[in-house]
Parts: sequence; structure tokens; C-alpha cells
Amino acid sequence: MEKTGLLHWGNIEYQTAWDRQTELMNSLVDIKRGKSENTNGLAGHLVLCGHPPVFTLGKAGSESNLLIGKDQLQLEGIEYFPINRGGDITYHGPGQIVGYPILDLDKFFTDVHRYVRSLEEVIIRSLREFDLEGSRHPEYTGVWIADDEGVSRRKICAIGVHLSRWVSMHGFALNVNTNLTHYNHIIPCGIADPDKGVTSMHEELGREIDESTVEKALKNYFCKVFETELVSL
Repeated sequence: MEKTGLLHWGNIEYQTAWDRQTELMNSLVDIKRGKSENTNGLAGHLVLCGHPPVFTLGKAGSESNLLIGKDQLQLEGIEYFPINRGGDITYHGPGQIVGYPILDLDKFFTDVHRYVRSLEEVIIRSLREFDLEGSRHPEYTGVWIADDEGVSRRKICAIGVHLSRWVSMHGFALNVNTNLTHYNHIIPCGIADPDKGVTSMHEELGREIDESTVEKALKNYFCKVFETELVSL
């Protein structure tokens, strides 16, 4: 069984986290290119963290999905970054658990579709611990909550990834106790369908959720789905 290093970065500025992710990814790429040795025997890292309010726009996204100007962003105290992951625009902020798996997928499986589905599976299994039934949407990535008719209506977890030589970065953002009003400033994930929205565990369950308990579930199911052992660093 492969071992994956577990890193907790706490509440960290987005740019700092992006830079650290890039360093970890480049280190794995250098190992694969034979430029350095894998001295720790790890197949990668799982980073868990949170961010101050920030909008990030994926490389396939449109800036028109950001509905406020830069002056208003500054007044609201929200940062904005065009970045190199897939997907469109999304929000990160307090009350959200962000996970960045930086993995050498040659150690797991080299299938992008399977990788994204596996991240969704980690979230779906974790939500069940809280009596929430997450679902997949046939057209969009991420994890959704369905309405009474079984139609996926409300996204609870966004997923966007970037790969270089089968090394991954970026990942998932699970809304736990997130302030959902910030989503009013964007067209989340570029999905303009008025029947689609965003939600959080707090919104669905009507109570504050212990984020440490959610994190424990995420770590447990990450190990099960990816068949790896997490090693705290």
C-alpha cells in the first residue's frame, strides 16, 4: 500500500497555498524525471486547509462569470486569482474544508476521469456520515445534493484539478459552514441554470457542523478510496 503525507496548513492565504502546492508538485515531477530521489518514500501529499475569502477562475472559465468589479472585491475583502486548474469560477472561504491531493498518479492509476470520480467518492462517503446523500451530476463535476425527485440541484463540493506528468494538484472544496452569500457575486462553476445552486452542510442540516469531525471522515475515506495510508508530517 502506498503512503501519502498528510499536511495541515490551517487558514492560509490562497497565493501562499498555491505556491506551496506548486513546489510539492514540482518535487514529484523532478523525481519522475530522475532529477532527484524520493527520499521519503511517499506517493504524494494530501493537504487540508482553509482560505480567507477568494474567487478562483479555472483556465477554461470566463471572467464574465465574476459579477463584481475589482473595486467591489476590495471593499468586500475578497481576493481573485485566475489559476491553472480545470473548471470555471468558484469561491473559497471560512467554513469550507479545502483538500489538495498532490499525488503521483502513476502510483495509483493514470485515468483523469477515474481520479475526479474518486475525489467525488471520498466526499459522497464522508457526507453519509452526517446523513447527507451526495450525488453526481451527469453534466458537471463535483458533489451535489438532490431534490425530492432525485435531481441534483445544489452543489455542496466543487472539484477542479491540474495534472503535469500524472502529478496532480488543486482538488476539492467542501462547503461545511460556509457563508453562501459570497456566491451571489459569481456564476458558480459557470453554471447559469437558475435551477442549480450551491449549498453547505450547515444549510442542509440546519446546524453548525464540527469541522474536525468532517475532516476525520474525509481522511478516512480518502484512505479507503485511494487505498493509501496517510502519514502525518
